[in-house]
Amino acid sequence: MLRIDQARAFPRALGILLAVSFTAAGGGSVLAKSRVKKPVVEDTNWQTQQTPYATPTPPPVRFFTINAVLAKHDGLSRAKSDAVQLASVNASMGTRSDVASDVPPSPAVAPLTSEEPFGLFTFRAPEGLLWVKWRGVEARMQAEARSIENCKADEDRCSGAERRFVAFARSAGAADGRARIAMINRSVNQAIRYVSDIEQHGVADRWSSPLESLSAGIGDCEDYAIAKFALLREAGVAEKDLKVLLVRDTAVRQDHAVLAVRLDGRWLVLDNRHSALSESRELPYFMPLFAIDHNGVSLFAAPYAARPRHESEAEISPAADAGGMGGGQTLQLLL
Repeated sequence: MLRIDQARAFPRALGILLAVSFTAAGGGSVLAKSRVKKPVVEDTNWQTQQTPYATPTPPPVRFFTINAVLAKHDGLSRAKSDAVQLASVNASMGTRSDVASDVPPSPAVAPLTSEEPFGLFTFRAPEGLLWVKWRGVEARMQAEARSIENCKADEDRCSGAERRFVAFARSAGAADGRARIAMINRSVNQAIRYVSDIEQHGVADRWSSPLESLSAGIGDCEDYAIAKFALLREAGVAEKDLKVLLVRDTAVRQDHAVLAVRLDGRWLVLDNRHSALSESRELPYFMPLFAIDHNGVSLFAAPYAARPRHESEAEISPAADAGGMGGGQTLQLLL
């Protein structure tokens, strides 16, 4: 049987106990350290943390062209962006013939002109005194047209003015083109002597019908123009080719009335002051104000492209005063 010496065993046991205690203490420290979690450092590169299945698809590569950039800059639609034509040289280098483009050639820009007299545009004038005067004359001309038809059917029933009207229209109807127009212009100029409305009627401005003027044998410039209008229509000229024009004669600083007749696309002006016919474009001293025809009263306006600057309403609209037409008087243009 094993026997342990008490005297030697106690120191050895104490040493072993101390060693075991020290080891336990150290092991606990190590164990404690092993249980402490290390802080996790977050990777700022989030893409590296994604799984292959969660990686987002990168946006497609976008290509652009100069055409597209210019189209966006100019505000063109996407459909038109491919049709932007680029100049390969600047204006100082001239035009090159070797520039390739899929753009169809642009049509030539037509000059901004009108088919109206003087090549100007017209628009409907507002209701006013001119409309009242013209409608009154139209009503009287319609009544006179019926009496003229009765005169042609029975000459014994003709008045002197009706007989003269029918004779002028028949003579002009036998002619053609410019000769017909010149004949009416000359006949009316010879049949009517110029007097002012103040002298004839005692009022500033009165428009007479054709038979009234031929019956009296006197009248002012708009009376000449109205008589020529009715006679040429009777002689076979279409209404759409006849216009009474109210103009400002800048050469003599007077308002004036003439008749314009369209022949072969050109407007001929019939003036009571002479028998010669002139094209409207040959009369730079005429400033056109109004055109009057079967559609009513229209205002003249210059083309926008031909204006050196913006024109106000006052500059394109005639001023209103209280005179008569021609003979040193002024036209009453109350709208």
